[in-house]
Amino acid sequence: MRWNVSDYGGVRDLRIPPSRLWKPDVLMYNSADEGFDGTYPTNVVVKNNGTCMYVPPGIFKSTCKIDITWFPFDDQRCEMKFGSWTYDGSQLDLQLQDENGGDISSFITNGEWHLLGVPGKRNEIYYNCCPEPYVDITFVVIIRRRTLYYFFNLIVPCVLIASMAVLGFTLPPDSGEKLSLGVTILLSLTVFLNMVAETMPATSDAVPLLGTYFNCIMFMVASSVVSTILILNYHHRNADSHEMGRWVKLIFLYWLPRILGMSRPGQEEQDKEIQKSQKPSPVTGASKSYGDLELHQRSSKSLLANVLDLDDNALAHAPTTPHHQHATPLPHASYPHQISHTPHHHPHPQDAPAPQVETILQNACFCARYELVLILKEIKMITNQLKNEDENTKISNDWKFAAMVIDRMCLIIFTLFTIIATITVLLSAPHIIVT
Repeated sequence: MRWNVSDYGGVRDLRIPPSRLWKPDVLMYNSADEGFDGTYPTNVVVKNNGTCMYVPPGIFKSTCKIDITWFPFDDQRCEMKFGSWTYDGSQLDLQLQDENGGDISSFITNGEWHLLGVPGKRNEIYYNCCPEPYVDITFVVIIRRRTLYYFFNLIVPCVLIASMAVLGFTLPPDSGEKLSLGVTILLSLTVFLNMVAETMPATSDAVPLLGTYFNCIMFMVASSVVSTILILNYHHRNADSHEMGRWVKLIFLYWLPRILGMSRPGQEEQDKEIQKSQKPSPVTGASKSYGDLELHQRSSKSLLANVLDLDDNALAHAPTTPHHQHATPLPHASYPHQISHTPHHHPHPQDAPAPQVETILQNACFCARYELVLILKEIKMITNQLKNEDENTKISNDWKFAAMVIDRMCLIIFTLFTIIATITVLLSAPHIIVT
């Protein structure tokens, strides 16, 4: 393949089809192409000194193991192994043209991947078939995924959906939209994750970092829905259906409110009054038990009974009808002071005897007392009804306050969980944003 330039009119090189010349059977070992060789057979440039240059263009498809552990903050290393299929190292020697590896000067920037480099290495490998070593050149294509797209289209919407689920705990239970908001957010997150699953590589070798984060957010949103159901259950309990246990009162009415810094309206004034009532009186030195006993005795009688200094036991033993139903009171019998101030009047014996006047006065006083007893019975019934309603209202308010405590606790827990999960994912990634 050598010739003198002067003998052939100054021709220094020729273009010859590769089928007319010998060329080494250099192939890519890990090719995934159906034709196995993805090169196009261009002409071979032959120079007058005998050197041949064969640079065929081609599209190479290779098999490559993808590691998606840090997806979408991942780096991928794909090897491309080139070598002769039949010529051993003593017959065909392959050498790297550049120690830095492949030439990437004409690389076109890709919107999804960032090319870090294409280092190359010359290897001599002994196979089981042959005792001679076979030489190959292995190029490693190192690429890094650009995360700007995934950050603003996957991570940020997921954080916003999680924030909406957390803000649902600030919604009052009486609004009626607390549970529907949580279920709507859970459904929207499910639809969003189905769209995200289509963009992630389908492999079971490793769980992607983004998939782990989305599963944590999904668990958090589902837990928020369960917590909302518990909160609504506590909020709508009353004295007729549920009784608050001792440990429930200690945990949700005393311990957790102090830890969370919550207090009920007017609770401080009530605590001060209780502390004052527990102190002994400096004048009389009465103990707390005596004051509680006196308060209990006074509260056992209704307001009108206290005013009239009557005992409530007299109400239960009061007769239903007067003893002297046949007696008819005088028109002015209800005003005994008008009769008592007329001692100078001496009626005639035939007008009315003195015993009959006394009987009429007694009947009038008894009728008045009987009417007062009936009024006291009605007032006692009303008072007991009001006391029962106040007690039921107090129990319902205790359940509502317990629901508020759980709501506040869930707000703090899920907020911290969302923040910690997001920061952990971002800090554990090898790199955050690659534009």
